[in-house]
Amino acid sequence: MTMTAKTPTGGASATAAKGMGPLSRRSIIGYGAGDAANNLAFTTATMFLLLYYTDVAGISAAAAGTLLLVVRIFDAFSDVLAGRFVDKTYHKKLGKFRPFIMFGSIPLLLLSVAAFSIPQIGQSGMLLWAYVSYALLGLAYSFVNIPYGSLAGAMTQHAGERAKLASARTIGAVAVGSFLGIFIAPLMKDGAKLQPLFTTMTLIFAVIGTALYMFTVFSTKERVVREVSKVSMRQSFSTLKGNKPLLLLCISSFLFLTGQLAVGTVQIYYFRDVLHSLELYAVMSIVNIFLTFGLAALLPRLVGVFGKKNIYLAAGVLMGLGGLIVFLAPANTVWLAFTGVLVTQMGTLLVSMLVWALEADTVEYGEWKTGVRTEGITYALFSFTRKTGQAVGGALAAFALAWGGYTAGAGQQSAHALLGIRAGAGLLPMVFAILAILVMVIYPLTDARHKEIVHEISLRRAVRISEARNAADGSPADGGTAGGNAAETAEN
Repeated sequence: MTMTAKTPTGGASATAAKGMGPLSRRSIIGYGAGDAANNLAFTTATMFLLLYYTDVAGISAAAAGTLLLVVRIFDAFSDVLAGRFVDKTYHKKLGKFRPFIMFGSIPLLLLSVAAFSIPQIGQSGMLLWAYVSYALLGLAYSFVNIPYGSLAGAMTQHAGERAKLASARTIGAVAVGSFLGIFIAPLMKDGAKLQPLFTTMTLIFAVIGTALYMFTVFSTKERVVREVSKVSMRQSFSTLKGNKPLLLLCISSFLFLTGQLAVGTVQIYYFRDVLHSLELYAVMSIVNIFLTFGLAALLPRLVGVFGKKNIYLAAGVLMGLGGLIVFLAPANTVWLAFTGVLVTQMGTLLVSMLVWALEADTVEYGEWKTGVRTEGITYALFSFTRKTGQAVGGALAAFALAWGGYTAGAGQQSAHALLGIRAGAGLLPMVFAILAILVMVIYPLTDARHKEIVHEISLRRAVRISEARNAADGSPADGGTAGGNAAETAEN
């Protein structure tokens, strides 16, 4: 293996200890700020873009569904491209990931403005603008989000600290989502002049998002040692080969995100047109804040007691149960429907917190198999499957509206249209949660096994450093036996 950088004095044990030590509160908050910035673009699009296309731009639900499917699949492939750029890039001062966040944030946020500012240039021209602006937004998001997500694995290798980072990013995301639900969603009334609202909102978000991204850049730091700073394409893809935990996590996340994006896309229609209680969207967002902070505070302790995998499975059960309640609850039993929404939300929150820590664990699994850390391509493949799930989920939600015969601007939707909305808000998340659970049952990388793998990686690194020093001194290597045992253990 070619070394591209010297290991600091003190050896692998000191560096490994640094990567395992506790993170500062500032770095944890700074990391969470990055996902708040991400979601000023991402959650805004998830919650409102379909509504914007149908009710403001006048694009049909079927055409909008096709657009979401096509562009989000393109977006998924752009993740792989971004992952390769990240793996082969390294900056001496800022490291591997933060330069992308620093220089990609402003284009990303300005493209969010463009996506919600479609000019009146005829149906064909407006549809073309929608395709191009959303595709560019997705591409820019990939080149910021892939390095952002990969950064967590480079900040620490400790399961509890990774749980804190996962909780922090979820808090950041939910804070934005709750703000949108409390203050913006109630304004989405039939017949309202929404174009000025969307333009003003996204411009303000561009300013706030830039400040949040810069806080992330200057408050976080890569602490986990890497022996290869610029990874070749062959090395990138060799780490993916045989990474069974990553494969299973990707499949389960694809299924889970399909259900989550379906409900996230169509939920505002459910409150407005099925329950006739749009104000409950704001109430849900307020409750969501308390749920998020409560679960985030408990998550590191829950992970220590039950393990990430078991909590993930329980969260999937909650999402499926909530979806069933939402689908079956009578429209005049608002309290029951609202309960189903909250149960679904609790499940999605738990999975959203855990999944980033699980993905970071698979990076060490790949390093254990090959000797090379490739956070970029690993996160890119994971994000690829998640983006594909988002594409399918968002499209299925739009197609459910089209199947039901949803009519934009109608004061009262038909019974069949209401059934289509119910299916998107309840049936789809229930079915895909069950499928995601079935895949995750056979996920092999428990927290105990991950701890063993990190220890074995440290042993190998210590042996290589000892051998390199002995070779430089011209003396016989004294760590060969330990190195052979570590490697043999790893292979077995």
